[in-house]
Amino acid sequence: MISIYQLKPRFQNLLRPLVQRLYDNGTTANQITVLAGVISLLVGLLIAGFAQHLWLFALIPLWMILRMALNAIDGMLAREFGQQSRLGAYLNELCDVIADSALILPFALIPGVSLAPVLLVTLLAVFSEYAGVLGPMVGASRRYDGPMGKSDRAFVLGVLATGVALGWLGAVWVDTVMWLVAALLAYTLVNRVRQGIKEAQTTSPSA
Repeated sequence: MISIYQLKPRFQNLLRPLVQRLYDNGTTANQITVLAGVISLLVGLLIAGFAQHLWLFALIPLWMILRMALNAIDGMLAREFGQQSRLGAYLNELCDVIADSALILPFALIPGVSLAPVLLVTLLAVFSEYAGVLGPMVGASRRYDGPMGKSDRAFVLGVLATGVALGWLGAVWVDTVMWLVAALLAYTLVNRVRQGIKEAQTTSPSA
């Protein structure tokens, strides 16, 4: 399935000089991971606390871009500079789930928006990432299959938040997009399970 995640190598190439400087200054992958998670939580809390001021939703697309950069940076520091660790693996997955939830849930506080689709998207985002993490448990790799992976969610939510902040998209639009994202997340979950099993069977025919 086509996914924005497939553009990641090009994005990383643009960030490589910055990553080198961060490494030279003693910055670690885990520090970047935690920083991205904490800021995501703070941005989500700020928007939720003042959700009646819809212009604050403009913070979501701005932060999504920076968050994607930080996520790429922490991965590059870990892989290319020997900073991979068991703690880092836990932090990477946990911080991503926390960040996603913190940035999705404020949409439920927009006047007129239904709670159900927002909660469903939040839960399915968690479940789809969990399905990806389970890949190594069955002999496959960590699965990032789409069509609604982390990068894809960031893009869709960023566009939606921009429309809300500018007053172009109302509650009906938010509900509609959330239901669509939920459906794509459900498919993503199934796709990751299916592709993980397929990969494991290819690696070990007796599985």
